[in-house]
Amino acid sequence: MHELAIAQGIIGGACEHAEGRRIHRVTVAVGVLCAVVPDALQFCFDLAAEGTLAEGAELIIEEIPARGHCHACGREFTLHAPIPLCDCGSADVDISAGRDLRIRSMEVSDPCALPADAAATAQP
Repeated sequence: MHELAIAQGIIGGACEHAEGRRIHRVTVAVGVLCAVVPDALQFCFDLAAEGTLAEGAELIIEEIPARGHCHACGREFTLHAPIPLCDCGSADVDISAGRDLRIRSMEVSDPCALPADAAATAQP
């Protein structure tokens, strides 16, 4: 189950960039060619987040469709199968999208302000 390693990477990257702030939401872009099962990733994310700044955070998964470019006919197209074949029959295809796996955004809370010392701020 590679989803656990992916979830740990997401949590590690998010916590590093949160700079000590609590993480409430993480949005990730996952290409369909990454073979990530969204429910498994969600489950692993929740496990990996335990005891971190991301504990209890919401994970939003945005699936990125696979796209290809055919060298034979020059066509750009959406891949509907894991084997990159153009409708023209050519397998001379470059995959231009669908292998993405990145943190797109995250929502963190600002640190709370320290309480003011009432004696130091009192006016005469």
